[in-house]
Amino acid sequence: MNLDKVISGFFIILAMTLNFGFFYGDMSSLEHHSKYELMAAIIINVIATILKLGDKTQMGSVLLATSLVADIQLIAAATVWTVAAYAYTINTEITSVIISLSGGALLANIVSVMLYVGDTLKSKR
Repeated sequence: MNLDKVISGFFIILAMTLNFGFFYGDMSSLEHHSKYELMAAIIINVIATILKLGDKTQMGSVLLATSLVADIQLIAAATVWTVAAYAYTINTEITSVIISLSGGALLANIVSVMLYVGDTLKSKR
């Protein structure tokens, strides 16, 4: 068993599940979406991105790209939420933007997990 693969797989899957936990809920209400869960998703996604930096393979490049997309979208969601909370009022349009950005990050994380599992299955043969 490769400890590096276990740790990176753990963070890749944890990033996806935290992202899903934030995304799941009513699209028009921020009460169903925790700001702490969004922050945890951002932190775990950044850790997963850092773990993917050392891989020099083509698959590693694609995994890094999906992780960077998820990071950018989650950071954008947190930025929109912060700016709206302090500079404007949070309405349903802002709420839907925040949730949509996290949905895009969730899609990138799902692709990352699928590629990771596919690469793991391919390497076992």
